[in-house]
Amino acid sequence: MPNSVLTQSSFDSLTSSQLSQLVISIKHWGKELGFAQIGICDTDLTIEEPKLQQWLDKGYHGEMGYMESHGMMRARPHELHPGTIRVISARMDYLPPEAGFATNLRDPNLAYISRYAGGRDYHKLIRNRLKKLGLMIEEELTRLGVGKPNFRPFVDSAPILERPLADKAGLGWTGKHSLLLNQDAGSWFFLGELLIDLPLPVDIPVSEGCNTCVACIKSCPTNAIVEPYIVDGRRCISYLTIELQGAIPEEFRPLIGNRIYGCDDCQLVCPVNSKSPLTLETDFHTRDPLKQPELLTLFNWSEAEFLKITEGSPIRRIGHKRWLRNIAVALGNAPFSQTIIDTLELKKQTEELDEMVAEHIDWALKQQRFKQGGEVPTVNRKTQRVIRSVEKGLPRDA
Repeated sequence: MPNSVLTQSSFDSLTSSQLSQLVISIKHWGKELGFAQIGICDTDLTIEEPKLQQWLDKGYHGEMGYMESHGMMRARPHELHPGTIRVISARMDYLPPEAGFATNLRDPNLAYISRYAGGRDYHKLIRNRLKKLGLMIEEELTRLGVGKPNFRPFVDSAPILERPLADKAGLGWTGKHSLLLNQDAGSWFFLGELLIDLPLPVDIPVSEGCNTCVACIKSCPTNAIVEPYIVDGRRCISYLTIELQGAIPEEFRPLIGNRIYGCDDCQLVCPVNSKSPLTLETDFHTRDPLKQPELLTLFNWSEAEFLKITEGSPIRRIGHKRWLRNIAVALGNAPFSQTIIDTLELKKQTEELDEMVAEHIDWALKQQRFKQGGEVPTVNRKTQRVIRSVEKGLPRDA
């Protein structure tokens, strides 16, 4: 960020009335830029540091080495961007129209893709909007004759605890699944932060609204929510299908079902999500090739096709081999089909495989042959409960 670095004293001439009016303007500009909500907090996350350290000490981050590589900087925004005294936290809704959650989960021959990933990658879009917000603040401060602020936007790409910050900024409360929940918008939203050296008035956090509800804990396919507010990343399907570089542990493969990129189950059963608005950003709408896609269709994409169709999508980051790995597991979980067996056998003969993908194909073949000649349930009871919850609680999105 090319802005000149100034100390807090640069803004001492601003009155409390001017700062309060600036907050009103910032929230208005945020809405103009497509954000559903803007909140402001200070940088003190001291209370989060022992929680983060305990989570790391238990190894819940798995292979996500970046979670520990910066130490406690994640809980210290003022160290991440020196001079920061306020965090402007922003929420942008992403729930696409015609999500078809229950339809997708009910058919094990379809591929389930977490609904945040069906459209354009959110990182660059939100970062650019936050930068524009910073420039609008800069323009207003220049008009007031107090110089330029020192700001920097972040979107899920730096060592920063965005959910505790959003919680503190009043955007919602942290649910028992560890995601942020908003009483009027559920949890289908992205978060972004603008770190700034401007002494803005802060917002008041909201009270937790989960009460005695444990629907998310009971519904997690792999029991990854080991206790309220604590997720063992190593068990989470989002981690297993996106972050994990190597082989998916066999104990989790049958539990993954047809989820080939991420998982939404803990959000699908959350009663707060019954009020979730659809996104106003068409960039977040699900791309046609990813709407209720057949597993076999996706499995037959060449690497060139995969790269072309997922261009600009979050899915592209896992690469073609992990894409095949994930779909192989889902094909193993699908009902018996000679076509699936033939497709898996054929894929084994191609040059695009490595040892890791081949091992998952072998597992899938074993599962398919085991089902041959007999009726084996392919949608487990836990998923069936999730489907019923969606049909009852999210009928628009079922």
